[in-house]
Amino acid sequence: MKKLYMTTGTHEYLAKIMNEHPEEKMILMRESSALLVHETDGESVFESPRSYEVIDEAGALERTGYAIFNNIPVTDEGRPLFEYRFKNRARLIEEVPGFSAIRVLRPLDSDTYVIMTIWEDRKSFLGWQESKQYEKAHAKRGTEEGIDSKKEIFPRASYVTEYEIVSG
Repeated sequence: MKKLYMTTGTHEYLAKIMNEHPEEKMILMRESSALLVHETDGESVFESPRSYEVIDEAGALERTGYAIFNNIPVTDEGRPLFEYRFKNRARLIEEVPGFSAIRVLRPLDSDTYVIMTIWEDRKSFLGWQESKQYEKAHAKRGTEEGIDSKKEIFPRASYVTEYEIVSG
C-alpha cells in the first residue's frame, strides 16, 4: 500500500533533503513553517516522520500549487465508518476547475486522519467551496445522516492547515 510521510523544519533544511533524493516523489510546502511530504511505496527517507497510508487518491502530486489539509481526529471505534464514507465519496471534487489532487490519509502513529487536497491556487480552493459540487458533497452535513452527527467518533474538533507549495 502506498504511504505518505510528512516532516517539518526550516525551508532550507527540507529543500536540502528533497534535493538529496531527486528520485523520490516529494513536495515542499510552507505556511508559517515548512512541511515536506514524501509519497512512496517504500520507506521514508525522513528520520522521524508522521506516517500515513493512502486509502484513497486521485490526481498527481505536483511541485506547484496550494495545499489544504483537513485534519480530522477519529476514535478507534469510528475508523471503519469514517473510512467507508471517504472510500465511497461521490468524487465530485475531481470535477472542479483548478483541482489537482486528493489523498485520504490513514494515520499510522496518531488518531488524526488527513484529507489533503492540492489546487492550482488558493482561488481554485475557494471556488470549490462555492461550487455546486461542494454543496452536493456536503449536503448531509449538519443532518441526522451526516457523519458529523456521529459525535462519539470524533474525540476533538477537526482543523484545517493551508500551505503554498514551493519548488525547492
